[in-house]
Amino acid sequence: MGTEATDPSAETVVQTASEAAEGVLFSAYKQSAVRDYDVTVIFEDGILEVDVYLNVSEETDDGRSPETVTEQAVEAAEAAVDDLFGV
Repeated sequence: MGTEATDPSAETVVQTASEAAEGVLFSAYKQSAVRDYDVTVIFEDGILEVDVYLNVSEETDDGRSPETVTEQAVEAAEAAVDDLFGV
C-alpha cells in the first residue's frame, strides 16, 4: 500500500468494492431475475472482506451458475480495490 496521505479512505474502498461486485451481478442477470442479493464489504486495518449472497430465478444466458457469478463478483471487488491502491 502507499502512504496514508495517498491511500483511499475506507469509505471509498467499500464503495468501490460494492459497486464492482454489483456490476458483475447485474451484468450476469437481468434485475427481474434477481430475487435477493446482498454485498457486504468490510475494510479494516488494511484487510478487505467481501461476501456476496445471490438468490436468482435462473442461470445466466451463458450457463454460469449463481455460485460462479458470486465468486466472480468477489474477485471483481478485490481487483477494483487493488486498482485503487495501485497493486
